[in-house]
Amino acid sequence: MSFIDEMKQKAKSSRKKIVLPEGTDLRVLTAASVAAKEGLAEIILVGKKEDILQAAGKIDLSQVTIIDVETAEKRAEYTQSFYELRKSKGITLEQAAEMLKDPVYFGNMMIKHNDADGLVSGAIHSTADTLRPALQIIKTAPGTSLVSSFFIMVIPNCEYGQDGVFLFSDCGLNENPNAEQLSEIAISSAHSMKGLLGVTPIVAMLSYSTYGSANSELTQKVVQATALAKQKAPELLVDGEMQVDAALVSTTAKLKAPNSVVAGKANVLIFPDLNAGNIGYKLTERLAKAQAYGPITQGLAKPINDLSRGCKAEDIVGVIAMTAVQAQA
Repeated sequence: MSFIDEMKQKAKSSRKKIVLPEGTDLRVLTAASVAAKEGLAEIILVGKKEDILQAAGKIDLSQVTIIDVETAEKRAEYTQSFYELRKSKGITLEQAAEMLKDPVYFGNMMIKHNDADGLVSGAIHSTADTLRPALQIIKTAPGTSLVSSFFIMVIPNCEYGQDGVFLFSDCGLNENPNAEQLSEIAISSAHSMKGLLGVTPIVAMLSYSTYGSANSELTQKVVQATALAKQKAPELLVDGEMQVDAALVSTTAKLKAPNSVVAGKANVLIFPDLNAGNIGYKLTERLAKAQAYGPITQGLAKPINDLSRGCKAEDIVGVIAMTAVQAQA
């Protein structure tokens, strides 16, 4: 069974309510129809109902719920609630009402009020426009101070990781995290691996150095991040600083880090900055012909996921399934 088929099966086991706030995009509408028919989630399209139906044309939305942001039953309740959340920032009740005409903001308020479990956006919105409402309304998960992202990498004919499946982080959001932030990324990534795949996360904090084979400001950041992650989450298997071959290859691990519980076994790879993460996942995708699922957001109190604006309908279906599984966890 492929990774995405496994996600779909898990999603079907306990259907969650997933909001799609880009209901005039044909890819989103197609994905909504497919996800609803496959039973991956209860799909809710949010926007102006007339515009959604006009854009859909012959796409079957009979199993999809459509909520109009201007006539919704709970619009007044959401407006008052959003005003209470943001009045300390100077927002007025009238401004709150106007902002909730934006389907992304409205969808986040549905989640805030437990009327939905997750949201998938980004086909026509920027990352900032997708995540800003979430940071204002949903906020970070308890005990977490940073929102980050990850890719699930599925590598064919690969003996490493979890039968060729890895979690790479952060490859999409945090440009140059400091040691504290890097430790948060590591802990969130471990929880994401456990929540999505149900396997024990084995976390390698990557560097160009292993256990002090080099010493610089760059390596020390990873050393400090590793120590912080171990201090904050002593139950996790996390180690570093570590070169990627030591993290993956058992024979190399025996030479470079013989006493490590992570070296040679890692299935979660934490990159020291966005340069390394973005290069790493794209090299793996192209040279190893891997499937890359993401970027998926982690660290928020509820799952809010950002699509690539170049995504296809089938990609959106996959992210819907993963968002539903995140909501279950």
